This record gives sequence, structure tokens and C-alpha cells, in this order.
Amino acid sequence: MKKRLVQTIIVLAALAVILASILVVRAITTESLQPEVTSVDPLGVDDGAVQRLSEAIQIPTISPADYSPEELAPFEELHAFLEASYPRVHAELQREVVGPCSLLYTWPGKDEEARPAVLMSHLDVVPVSQQELPDWTHPPFSGAVADGFIWGRGALDVKVGVLGILEAAEALLEKGDAPQHTFYFAFGCDEEIGGSRGAKKVAELLQERDINPVYVLDEGLVITEGIMPGVDRPVALIGVAEKGFWTLTLTVRAEGGHSSMPPSKTAIGILAGAIHRVESSPMKPYLNEPARQMFESLAAEMPFGMRVVFANLWLFEPLLIAQLVGAPQTNASVRTTAAPTIFNAGTRENVLPQTAQARINFRVAPGQTIEDVEDYLRAVIDDDRVEISRSAGGFTSDPSPTSSIETAAFEHVRRTTREIFGEETIVIPGLMVGGTDSRWFTEIADDVYRFLPTQLSAEDTKRIHGVDERVSVENYHKIIRYYARLIISSEPQK
Repeated sequence: MKKRLVQTIIVLAALAVILASILVVRAITTESLQPEVTSVDPLGVDDGAVQRLSEAIQIPTISPADYSPEELAPFEELHAFLEASYPRVHAELQREVVGPCSLLYTWPGKDEEARPAVLMSHLDVVPVSQQELPDWTHPPFSGAVADGFIWGRGALDVKVGVLGILEAAEALLEKGDAPQHTFYFAFGCDEEIGGSRGAKKVAELLQERDINPVYVLDEGLVITEGIMPGVDRPVALIGVAEKGFWTLTLTVRAEGGHSSMPPSKTAIGILAGAIHRVESSPMKPYLNEPARQMFESLAAEMPFGMRVVFANLWLFEPLLIAQLVGAPQTNASVRTTAAPTIFNAGTRENVLPQTAQARINFRVAPGQTIEDVEDYLRAVIDDDRVEISRSAGGFTSDPSPTSSIETAAFEHVRRTTREIFGEETIVIPGLMVGGTDSRWFTEIADDVYRFLPTQLSAEDTKRIHGVDERVSVENYHKIIRYYARLIISSEPQK
């Protein structure tokens, strides 16, 4: 018996040594995916660039809910402003107004046989509530230039992209430069409400013309610092996929009556209990494909201890997930999330409501479907009194396909990022947990990437759709240089 125990201990020890060796070897042999870059001649940024962005922000292009003449008037004003501000672009590129208020520019490349690319941003911005106004350092549509920043709606989301692209094109045209292949600039006017009459129409137009872009680059993730544990360098996340968007409605019906004689469970109580169960039992987290690619790409840049973990996700995935679910930002990258956003019930304080209704917004992770969400919801609520239905109307989308990180296009985006923001910047793929207009282009383009070339702190990311939206003047200059470098150094693909 003692001999057998000793043999078992020896075998286990040997297996432990073998396992440790495998883990260490994989960590040591993990190679960096970051390309070596050399410095590039910086594009001279026009002194008036900051003022032009400021003036564009002052035009309140709030997403047109009804596309009424009153709602479209600011977009027409912005169109005219862009035409006056970028004369070379409007003289040498073809400009089309698509749908009610979106813009499509075509810049023919030198190689007519090469496949085109698409750069995207959007013209519309979200509104600002009256309650928020006193909290703004500068009014949201002032376009104030102060303390090294440009302030206002659109400074980050995302007139900064529209004007950054046009500034880059104007500067290149002034130098007599032209891209090797054709570029399309697509600027939707209703991205914040789904893009169904903006970017969708642009994508349909390109499809009608049998145009198959080799890649699309839209707004999306950014360069951050201090967010990735164990990494003290800037990290640029290139969104290779985005989550789906679905809203489900929960409805509970009851007899109603006088509040002085309530039943043991009212419609509101039943519905509140259902929502509590949903929030208490979220969908199971997992490493979806973009999340896995992100950590595997980051492995070689980590300190050795964390490199062992990231280079061996086959073993440490549960440990990593347990860490990620602890914060809302990282939790959203590894699971389908549920957010109750609307609750309606009752008309008077002394009347029991006959109907209580709530809406839950789901951001569906790659690899799952709305059917998976519905099955989960029925199982976790487990109450026949709660009706579950897909919300009528409104915007919906499935998770996007995951774009390749093995293409020349992705490598070009990665290289350009390091050329402009410095070779200390780590560029890796990531998952976009929000939505972008580029969802409409996944069927016509080989690959879709989501990246806004700007460096933000964790605190600055809260300003997107929030109070005191702003972009630094230094960041804006880099955005312009980034798009110029991306355009002029892009290699043709057949």
C-alpha cells in the first residue's frame, strides 16, 4: 500500500513538472505580433482645423427621429459648412447626398483595378437633457476651445472623425497626393438611432453598384492606458466585431382593482420579481472569439507571470473570466448583458394596475443568438404569468461576424496606429460592446474594423454620450495625421 502511494506521488509530481514545463515554454515562445515601425514625416495640420471642428460642433445635428424639415435643417447647414470649409475635397472628389441627410464621397485611386476601402464616421449626435446642462463646463453646442480641448457634442462621437477625414483629404490634395486605390468616405446622419436611413442606404447603394470594399474602418474602440492589468503602455483596441442589439418586453396581466384590497402578488410585484431574477442570474460568461484574440495577442506584452496565464488560456480561461466579470467594462466583453431600461405600470396610487410591462435591452455576444437569449430568459424567470415578446419596432441586430486579424488590411491599420501614436503602443483586436453604422457593411466588405484613432483615459471614455464631451487639440491633430497616413500608405489589393 505504501509503495503504491509513493508511486502515485511520483507520477503526480512528474505530471506536474511536465505541465509546468508546457506552461513556461508556451509563455517563453509566445512572440509579439506588433510590427516594427519607423518614424514618418508628420503631416502639417492646418492652423484652422481646430476652429473648423469647433464650428461644426456648434451646429446641433441631433439624430432626426422623424426626419422632419426642422430636424433635417441642421444637417443641411452642416453639409454647406463642409462644402465651404474643404474646397479641394469638394472640387476633386465626388459627393453624393444619400437618403435624407447622409454623405458619400468617392476619391478615385491611381490603380483603377484595385479594390476600394471605406472610411466611416457619422454626422449626428445625441441630445443633452435639460437636467444635465448645469453640469457642463462649457455649453454642449458651444464648440468652446479652452484648456487645450475642443468641447461639445461630437467632439468624441463623432464629428471629430468626419472632420478628421476631410482635413486629411484636404491636406493631401493640397500636396498633390492621391491614394493608390479608391477610398469612399461614408458619413451617416442617423447612427445614434440605428442608421436605417443613413449608413444602411449607403451600403445598399454600394451594393447596387457592385462595389466590394476590401475593408471598412468605422468609429469604435480607442487607445487607452492603465486599463489592462499588468500593462503600463498605451493599448489600442481595434474592434473586429460588435455585439448584437435586441430588446425583449416582459408583460404581466392581472385583474386590477382597489389598492385597499390587494392580492398577495400584484402585476408590479410579479414583474419586479422577474427582473430581480434576471439581474441576479446573468447569462454565463465565456471567451468569445474577439475576446480570446485580444488576450492571446496581448500575451507577449505582459509581465512573465501574466504571460503564463494569457499564453495558456486552454488551462486558465476560468480564472481569467472570474477576474473579468468583476467590473462592468470587462464583464461586458465576455457575456451577453441584460439591462432593464423601461418600466411601465399603473395610473393612480389607489388603483391596482391590470398590466405591468418592462423592457430589457440585451447586448448579444458573438457566438450567441436572440433565440439563446429567449431560452435563457424563460428558464431564469420560470413564471407563466410573465409574457416574453420581442419588442415591436425599434432597432435590432445580431452579433456581427468577426473580421480577420490575418489580413493586410488589419496589419495596415495596426502599423499606421503605431506609426502615429508611437511604437510603445500595443495594437490588439477587441470586441465592440456598443453598436456602429458599420454593421450595415458586413455583407458587402471583406472585413470591418472599428477604431477611433484617439487616446483616452478611463475617465474620458465616460464623456462619450455624457457630460463635458471633449477632445484634446493634440489628439485631434493626431487623428488628422492618422487618416492621412492611412489613406496615402494603403497598398492596393486586387
